[in-house]
Amino acid sequence: MEAVVPQEITSELTQILANLVLGDNTIRSNAEKVVNDRLAQTPDLYLLALAQFAIAADTEVMRSFSLVLLRRLLFRPPPQQHPKDPRMTLYDHMSTQALTTLERLLLHSLSHEPSDSVRRKTVDTVCDLANNAMSRGRPWHALQAQAFSMTQVAEIGFRECAFRVFSGSPNLVIDLQTEAVLSVFQKGLQDSHSVDVRLAALRASVSYLTASDVNQLSQSLSLLYPMLDTLPSLPNVHLKTFLSSLTSLCSSRSHLFAPHLTALLSFLRALIMPSADPGPTPTVAKPFPTTSRSFSFPPEQMQGDEADSEAAEDEDKEQVRRAALELMVSLSEARPAMVRQIDGWTPAIVRACLEGMAELPEDGLDTWLETDPSDDAIDETYPHVYDQALDRLASALGGKEILPPAFQHIPSMLVNYDWRQRYAGLMAIAAIAEGTSKIMQIELGKVVDLVTPTFKDGHPRVRYAACQCLGQLCTDLEEIIQEKYHQQLFAALIPTLEAPEHRVHAHAAAALINFCEGVEHDTLVPYLDPIVERLLRMLNANSEQGKQEKRYCQEQAITSLAMVADASETTFAKHYASIMPLLLNVLRNANSADHRKLRVKAMECAGLIAVAVGRDIFRPDSRTLIDALINIQNSPVDPSDTMLATYLIATWAKICQALGPEFEPYLPVVMSPLLNAASAKADVSIYDEDDSNCEREGWETISMDGQIVGIRTSTIDEKCQAFDTLVIYCSVLGGRFGPYLSQSLELTLPALQFYFHEGVREAACRLIPLLLSCGKNSGTLTPQMVQASLHQLIRCLRTETDPSFVASLYRSIIDSLLVVGMGVLIPELGDGLMDASKAQLTTFADKRKMRNGQFALEDMEKLLRLLDPQHSLLIAVASVRDLGLSQWETEDDCEG
Repeated sequence: MEAVVPQEITSELTQILANLVLGDNTIRSNAEKVVNDRLAQTPDLYLLALAQFAIAADTEVMRSFSLVLLRRLLFRPPPQQHPKDPRMTLYDHMSTQALTTLERLLLHSLSHEPSDSVRRKTVDTVCDLANNAMSRGRPWHALQAQAFSMTQVAEIGFRECAFRVFSGSPNLVIDLQTEAVLSVFQKGLQDSHSVDVRLAALRASVSYLTASDVNQLSQSLSLLYPMLDTLPSLPNVHLKTFLSSLTSLCSSRSHLFAPHLTALLSFLRALIMPSADPGPTPTVAKPFPTTSRSFSFPPEQMQGDEADSEAAEDEDKEQVRRAALELMVSLSEARPAMVRQIDGWTPAIVRACLEGMAELPEDGLDTWLETDPSDDAIDETYPHVYDQALDRLASALGGKEILPPAFQHIPSMLVNYDWRQRYAGLMAIAAIAEGTSKIMQIELGKVVDLVTPTFKDGHPRVRYAACQCLGQLCTDLEEIIQEKYHQQLFAALIPTLEAPEHRVHAHAAAALINFCEGVEHDTLVPYLDPIVERLLRMLNANSEQGKQEKRYCQEQAITSLAMVADASETTFAKHYASIMPLLLNVLRNANSADHRKLRVKAMECAGLIAVAVGRDIFRPDSRTLIDALINIQNSPVDPSDTMLATYLIATWAKICQALGPEFEPYLPVVMSPLLNAASAKADVSIYDEDDSNCEREGWETISMDGQIVGIRTSTIDEKCQAFDTLVIYCSVLGGRFGPYLSQSLELTLPALQFYFHEGVREAACRLIPLLLSCGKNSGTLTPQMVQASLHQLIRCLRTETDPSFVASLYRSIIDSLLVVGMGVLIPELGDGLMDASKAQLTTFADKRKMRNGQFALEDMEKLLRLLDPQHSLLIAVASVRDLGLSQWETEDDCEG
């Protein structure tokens, strides 16, 4: 093909690309600067040179690299973007002639590239270009024609790439005659020469159906038959990919599967069950799970290649099993009512999950017992996919559908001779508890009777699972199980705190936390002494047998003591003298990196105990604890210690709650780091979607506009903790917080729009009226502060789209007006408030099925009645509420 850029440009680009792929960081960095410089000066030339290089380069590596680089650069902002320039990307800066040439070069690469791997890179670039061009009103008819033409050629690789194009850019065919598109796709799905072509056609079909409107879908129903017909003849090595490709359609167009569910169940049921599956229950299905197929002596020795081949085959079979399960669970989540009508659908999935959950390594107990739970490599081998699938299924289908098939098997599993079956039965109860809680509570006594005997099981991992199960039940059936069955549960749990195995008694202490979160004070008090006695024994460095206690057990004991103190409140005072000295000792001496977690847990526990026992009991030790915290706070900061700052802030807040007004002298010590934390900006990084470095520990990622946005969680969590603490200081100290009013308000008003963390915004809403009250009581409040606060609240109300936060904004405005009086609502603010309320009413009327809107309407009504008991908008509020009420009631009936 003729060169489209001067030779000197090509030569320079060749050298630049060669430098970019070198391992030397300095050379690569200089090459990146040269690229940015050239793109800033002559973007057309260098983008076209890249496309030309993708055709002309001698090696596959360089052709692939130039295509990847072209794809990354095309829709990025220019290196020196002019702020007033409305065109955002390099593509938008290219002339029409240059774009035409670029399209021609890429089409040439698509139709002439001899390497399959390079041609797939061309497809990726072509699809990106087509999608972005079409969104800008520039259709690419030549690509459409060429892709259709390529579906008919003899070469397999080119047919595959044609369907890859349709998959990556379904808009190319979305406006064509449905019959013609289905004909081409069906031919690809039935391609007898290549699995890769059939897979690409399947993915193209999924993309097409996902992008189709209702009318097109009604004409495309027949496409599901050849799509599903691709599955039965496939070997496992390919079947897993085909199943995964279909799964996305389960979420986007689940109703298309309705006519095929019975046939799908017949096919998938065999895939989701283990190979040996003649038995009616998990117990009978594999009575001897670890034995070989037949007995022979001496045992045969497998050759290396044969063993590797069998291992690969087993892995493929397992991947198919998981892909089939994911498809069935995804369909169940998307259309619960649809799958409930298929006899055998739910029992098949439940049984498959129970089987999978029991497939644990039989050996490795000694390693498991000696390993810190946070470093447990064995835990990574646990088949979490089955546990999670059962949890998702229960949440989707509910107790009426899940509990009967689950408890057809679970009781026999809990008495099975194999500890793995008993373990799986307990973990299964834990997995389904949340989704089935409404129905499970009816038979909760029977469930408790099944679980509690397993606390005496001979195998430590079963007792560990019993603790896990109990903890989950206490969370998912909170208050109900604690109130009705506390005697049975404590009778099982308290002795387990003395289990000989570290991991078991630590997990029992963890389950105790879940129990305490939903227990009434009077229920807990009779058991307080034996619980505290055992937790103190766990906390002490040496057990009675002289064995060193594991550090993670001490950390868990401290955390559990904190929760017990919080739940038992002032009754905990009798144990105060035994525990507080131990905690102070930890804070003074646990200074090494290995003891970081122990130290922050001791901080947390000391703070909660101080609040629980009250000011009079805590006062004698308060100065000692405060000095210890000041010493820790003033020590050199270790950048790798991400927990300390958050725990320090939280502990200072607890001490403030415990001491009340007596905490005022310590404000100068705590406020500077607190305000620094509250003023933190979100630490954000942006990556390409195909960037392999975007997964980093301590970061969360979200996908936006073709890019991955990474947010450092520790920074924003600390910011949220800081705002929660400001709420505590302000509410506890009242007018005494006055010296910090101005600084706090300056940080709080912008925080209403801190969209990276909902907790920050909610805390800011609560804090504003508290700050106004503080200023009023201390004489530091100015009219400007009041006006700025109300202006910001109303401004946020006008644009907010989250109904639950709209309710929070209304509550904040109401509480603020109750503090400062209605006279501050000048006409500008009053008009703005009415305009914002009318806009929200319109939104709620349009989206009346949104349940959270009901709470926002209630708070809006409170505000309007505060302004005027006969306010004209009250009728509109009532009308919008009535508009949605019947919808909500109907949905509730369906759920029940």
